[in-house]
Amino acid sequence: MSGPPSRLRAVLGHLGLVDKPTEQQQQQQQHQQPEPQQQPRQKQHHLHPLSPTFFLERAASIEPDAEAVVHVTANGKTLRRSYAELADRARGLAYYLLAGGYRRVGIVAPNTPAFLETIFGVGAVPGAVLVPVNYRLKPEDVSYILGFADVDCVVVDAEFVDLLSHFRSEHPGVRFIVDTDTDATEGELSGPFDEAVLAGLDADKKGRRGWAGLAPHPADEDDAIAIPFTSGTTSRPKGVVYTHRGAYLAALANVVESGLNIGEADGGGGGGGGGRHRCRYLWTLPMFHAVGWTFPWAVTAARGTHVCLRRVDYAAIWRLLREERVTHFSAAPTVCTLLCAAPEAGALEAPVRVTVAASPPTAHLFAQMTDLNLRPVHVYGMTETYGPITKGYHMPAWDALPPAEKYALMARQGHGFLTSLPIRVVRTPAEEEQALHQSHHDATYQQQQQRQQQQPPSDDDDDDEVLVDVKKDGKEIGEIVFVGNICAKGYYKDPEATAKLFAGGALHSGDLAVWHPDGSAQILDRAKDIIISGGENISSVALESMLVQHPDVLEAGVVAVPDSRWGERPKAYVTTRQRRGGGGDGNPAPALRGEDLIEWARDQSAISKFMVPREVDVVDELPKTSTGKIRKNVLREWARQGRKPDEP
Repeated sequence: MSGPPSRLRAVLGHLGLVDKPTEQQQQQQQHQQPEPQQQPRQKQHHLHPLSPTFFLERAASIEPDAEAVVHVTANGKTLRRSYAELADRARGLAYYLLAGGYRRVGIVAPNTPAFLETIFGVGAVPGAVLVPVNYRLKPEDVSYILGFADVDCVVVDAEFVDLLSHFRSEHPGVRFIVDTDTDATEGELSGPFDEAVLAGLDADKKGRRGWAGLAPHPADEDDAIAIPFTSGTTSRPKGVVYTHRGAYLAALANVVESGLNIGEADGGGGGGGGGRHRCRYLWTLPMFHAVGWTFPWAVTAARGTHVCLRRVDYAAIWRLLREERVTHFSAAPTVCTLLCAAPEAGALEAPVRVTVAASPPTAHLFAQMTDLNLRPVHVYGMTETYGPITKGYHMPAWDALPPAEKYALMARQGHGFLTSLPIRVVRTPAEEEQALHQSHHDATYQQQQQRQQQQPPSDDDDDDEVLVDVKKDGKEIGEIVFVGNICAKGYYKDPEATAKLFAGGALHSGDLAVWHPDGSAQILDRAKDIIISGGENISSVALESMLVQHPDVLEAGVVAVPDSRWGERPKAYVTTRQRRGGGGDGNPAPALRGEDLIEWARDQSAISKFMVPREVDVVDELPKTSTGKIRKNVLREWARQGRKPDEP
């Protein structure tokens, strides 16, 4: 439809008050018509923009005295805060940031109450965005992230101030707020962070606005709320843009999928009142990683208790599990493995739900966890999907299966979350070319593809990539892709990477998988980690799962190494359990050697002969990311250099 100026010109031309355009001019005008601009979303007064920041205001209004935070501070004191206190402190920080004009706030800190307060405080400031940073990165990477994200304020834990020394010298205009994470004596402040909170609360009192003077509901729910960064193991870290809407929906999905609101079934108190059976979530997962998989918002939505933890200490975790009556926590498989192997490990009186993700778990691990009353909730996702986006839903019929088969089914990546569309597995270019001659004329298969297609055809002529689903036969290999409400907006200041991420209209995971007849997906490997040996695909994930079944193997990491005959072959790096006894004299049994494991794999395991590694190095520790993923790029470098990590 033509706009008012063009209609006016047509009327004036008809009246002879302006010259009518020639036919040639009309053609030129048609070609020069600008692209139609997207109309702003019309405000509907009976609706409100979605934002997870509102969960804190809501929790504090419903149960102001409920326990929101438990934390052992850096000076060893146990701190407990109610939801009213948590909300007041977050609101105070928000007013401080608002008064200072700070809109891009970085945070470099462990899992402390200040981190939670910063998440909600930044989220309540109109137009403000949180930039959580991995404090385990090198100083140059931390400086790169903070600079690239254009931060104007940084909240930093006192332990990591030196990590920012280079950035501070390069950016003297950036405001730094140091949190000492100490519980000061009554009437004293514990450092600059508390001072900022108090200054904000004073400003709030003068204006008497409360939450109404902030923005727990943003003007536009598609605005950014946070920019977490990828691990950047092979390239510069990428900033992933999270929106208020996406974070809201991802958090609510985690409430349901991890059962955070399970205490509501009996009124939240099991007859005892006071929320005794309410969710008590232990923070073993770094809050900086994908904003803690959105669990800061999810636990708050369920009005649960955040049991904070400065660092992963397995003895402390077991103590907190028992003393603080923890009901939930999240962890990578490697963290769960080491937790199960800790001397303090023992079956818990009450079950604890453990949201397991970050890398494919093994059936063997799930069996160990279940014996300790740690109930696995297997989810899968990536930073670009706000953390978890699929779940392995437990089917009642599985309980009648042999344990090994049951836990193998539990280890699948499963189905899409309720706030996302179903997971898809699509053909990669190589698989598409291989299958072309098999299915090109198969009308039945083509009809099946049309039924499985989740997205309508794209009107964008420039995007000519068509995603074709693999067969749901548990055999054909493809790449997992996602479509849904909890896919991130894109990469910050990187349109090329964003276009590649969403090629064909879906978010590409880079994970190779098969699709089972029940619609569940099962990861075989990362595309870059698959081993092609003599034309056979060897899944490093499958091989690792088999190697850890040896009674002395604790963890395993497998990578491809060059082979003159087969092209590639697998090489394994393993850590071992501490063996006790074994000898009649009470001395420790001999340490496991690489050749012992190779012999076991060849003669006693279920590993196919072509998959058996010819090289196994026993190491003290495997390199891991902040969330516990094994860093395969480091293992490949070890293999390339032909040395063990403890050698000079």
